[in-house]
Formats: sequence, structure tokens, C-alpha cells
Amino acid sequence: MPQRYPAMTQPQPKICLFGGTFDPIHLGHTYIAQQAKKRLNLDKVIFLPCRQSPHKSKQNSLSDDTRLHLCHLATNALPWAEVSDYDLIAPPPSYSFRTAQHFHNLYPNAKLYWLMGTDQWQALPRWKNATEFAELLEVIVYSRTTPPSPITGFTCHTLNLIQHPASATQIRQQLSTGKTTPWLHPAVAETLKENHHFLK
Repeated sequence: MPQRYPAMTQPQPKICLFGGTFDPIHLGHTYIAQQAKKRLNLDKVIFLPCRQSPHKSKQNSLSDDTRLHLCHLATNALPWAEVSDYDLIAPPPSYSFRTAQHFHNLYPNAKLYWLMGTDQWQALPRWKNATEFAELLEVIVYSRTTPPSPITGFTCHTLNLIQHPASATQIRQQLSTGKTTPWLHPAVAETLKENHHFLK
């Protein structure tokens, strides 16, 4: 009688979605993603530049194509990072539940996460179709001060981080006056400089 061996099962991949305007993407963004990858043993972090957040009235400073290109430049050397243009090509506005559903369909066997800040976490119950969003994935909340308060119906993994000095607003201000900034990937900084982005 032939010997039977237990069926080999593939480990469930752990994929994290990291959405934002990335205007521009900076070392603080990649630091947060790297810490999430390390602490939760993620297989992949997908950076998702969005066309225009439904929660923000300010228009982005950089074009969609530029922000997408800069995300690729900033993550090219990170084997666990991927960049997706889904939110840029999907009909606006960029609702997170729709993005979560898309990647759930794309990776049906994966365990999905969404990486966000404390302010987004606190507003999450007011998001469109928030319950559907919560059923599709778990949330990783990065916090620089106090841990986020729990919200009924949502699974939260807290990522306590040191205060990273990078700020997109300050970076834009520095670049607008011709100053250099240490908080950009060299390829990103060079591209912005060559194309005179943010210069008044």
C-alpha cells in the first residue's frame, strides 16, 4: 500500500495596502511601510497614490503621472514594495472600500491589511461603506503619540513609531524656495529638481 503524505499547503500571503496622495513621496512614507513590513511579517506593501482623496478639499501639487512615477523611483530598491495605479485610473473619488474590494478580488487567497495614520483610523467609521471595508481586511495604524482607541467592528494592529521628521508640506515649502531637503530619495529629489517642480 503506497505511503500517504500530508498535503502541502502554501502559507497565506500577507499584503498591505498603503494609500495616500504622496505629494511627494518621501522617506517618512517608506520608513512607515518598512516598519509595518518588518513588525507584521508582511510579504508585500502596495503603495497606492490616489487621484484625489474624498476627505480632502486641497488639490494635489503634483500631477497623477508625476506622483506615480516618483513612487516607483522611491521604491525601486525595495523588493517587498509595489506601486499600483488603481486609484489613479478608477472613476473618482477614491473610495477605500472599492480599492479594498479590487485587491481582495485580485488576491483572493491573501490576508489583506490597510496601513493608515491615527487621524484616518478615528474617522474610519464615517467612511463610505466602512463595514464592507472592515470585512475585507485588517488595519495597521501607525501612531507617533498615544495608541489609537479601539473601534467596534474593526481589527486594528498598532504600530508605534518614533517621530519621523519628514513632512510633505515642509518639503514642498523647501523646494519652492530652491532649498534642498534630506527627506527625499535621491532619484525623487533629482527628478523634482530637473523638472522645476514646486519652484515659484
